[in-house]
Amino acid sequence: MCSSDLSADVADDVIAINRTAAVVKGGRRFSFSALTVVGNEDGLVGIGYGKGREVPNAVEKSVKDARKQVMRVVREGRTIPHIAEGDYCATRVRIIPAAPGTGIIAGKAVRKVLEKAGIKDVLTKNYGSTNAVNVVKATMAALAKLRSRDTVAALRGVTLE
Repeated sequence: MCSSDLSADVADDVIAINRTAAVVKGGRRFSFSALTVVGNEDGLVGIGYGKGREVPNAVEKSVKDARKQVMRVVREGRTIPHIAEGDYCATRVRIIPAAPGTGIIAGKAVRKVLEKAGIKDVLTKNYGSTNAVNVVKATMAALAKLRSRDTVAALRGVTLE
């Protein structure tokens, strides 16, 4: 996805900020990492990870990274077309379509990604590690596996009713 698809209405949201410390001669030296998601709540979503000596620098770097990794998500109304499962390292995330009015039943990291993608009714389940970075990447892998009815029909060479 090229950056020309990103317009001014793309918003970012911080998912997690981690602090690390290196013990040096004068004390501790802190650095920060930030995990962010960007999206227009209409089918475009991207995640980014950045590191810096201060929180604002880390967030800025991660937003810049997220804007480079934007992808389009297939939706069917307010939900997703079918069940999808994504893996990343020791994490597995399953996303399941839900009836209208259900809302987003998900943990913090998955919820923020789905909200930025514009999905309103969905059920999710996280298996394995709950590390925010792994969960977000597994969620993006699951969203990348979604296919519309038209796409599947074209790939199979048949017409679906």
